[in-house]
Amino acid sequence: MKVATFNINNVNRRLDNLLAWLDEAEPDVVCLQELKARDHQFPATALANAGYGAVWRGEASWNGVAILAKGVEPVLTQESLPGDPEDTQARYIEAAVNGVVIASLYAPNGNPQPGPKFDYKLSWGERLIAHAAELFDSGVPVVLAGDYNIVPEPRDIYVTTSYRDNALVQPASREQFQRLLEQGWTDALRKKFPNETLYTFWDYMRNRWPRNAGLRLDHMLLSKQLVRKLAAAGIDREVRGEDGASDHAPVWIELKV
Repeated sequence: MKVATFNINNVNRRLDNLLAWLDEAEPDVVCLQELKARDHQFPATALANAGYGAVWRGEASWNGVAILAKGVEPVLTQESLPGDPEDTQARYIEAAVNGVVIASLYAPNGNPQPGPKFDYKLSWGERLIAHAAELFDSGVPVVLAGDYNIVPEPRDIYVTTSYRDNALVQPASREQFQRLLEQGWTDALRKKFPNETLYTFWDYMRNRWPRNAGLRLDHMLLSKQLVRKLAAAGIDREVRGEDGASDHAPVWIELKV
């Protein structure tokens, strides 16, 4: 079972890129973020023609998350992150696919910090930690995949001082990610590549893609039932270099299920 996460950064603008990658990579499940489309604008027909069922939650101009499943319809289990009924931002969706619970999440960026956006980032992170604990304790196999908007460690960002005040690298952000891992979740990329430099995002500005000035923002966390079934993992870096590409590259894992 090949599961991937991909911040597509506007699903309709980059639909051709997405369809080409789906055809080449042949993932069984895909978590998408930053759809930047309302619910009725989601390209369900084009994706169905490519062989993928889908559940999604859109939002005009911003955010938006989806889960695609090859040859089946995902069974929706959550369409928002529990804990704040007044939060209407489309940042979390969860579904069951072939016996595995899959979550696609797009965590708040949090900039500028300090300020209300960073406060929202941290409060959203606390809600994620609480819900993740419930999922982990349920005993079902779970993949928490998406753009966490956290650089977990200094080695997950190129050598620079330009991000010093950025919300992505603040101690409070990193501490939340660490608390997730302490629940028992396994960072799949780090499990397979414990010592390598890994990036999943390269900003469009300042020539960052050509000079490999990247960050690792996209993570796939596995519950304990899936860790022993992790067969492979990777980052499809070449997708970032295509014409009209998202500023993120797809991250994927293969599970023996």
